[in-house]
Amino acid sequence: MPKQNITVALDKEVVRKAKVVAAKRATSVSRLLADEIERLVAEHDRYERAKASAIAELRRGYDLGGGALPRRDEVYQR
Repeated sequence: MPKQNITVALDKEVVRKAKVVAAKRATSVSRLLADEIERLVAEHDRYERAKASAIAELRRGYDLGGGALPRRDEVYQR
């Protein structure tokens, strides 16, 4: 998939700490951010698929084994 650059404005202290984290992981800040964004997008996609599946299942409904409900006059003998 083709790559596209983006610009992100972050607090200087956050950038400094991100550089430390990236160095400890032997990667770049850019790769660190890209990995996190890819993880976030994948998580969102999984959520949306699960949500669609759950809604479809609810629309199909469940057979709880019960029969037709009795009429009111059958329940309340008057």
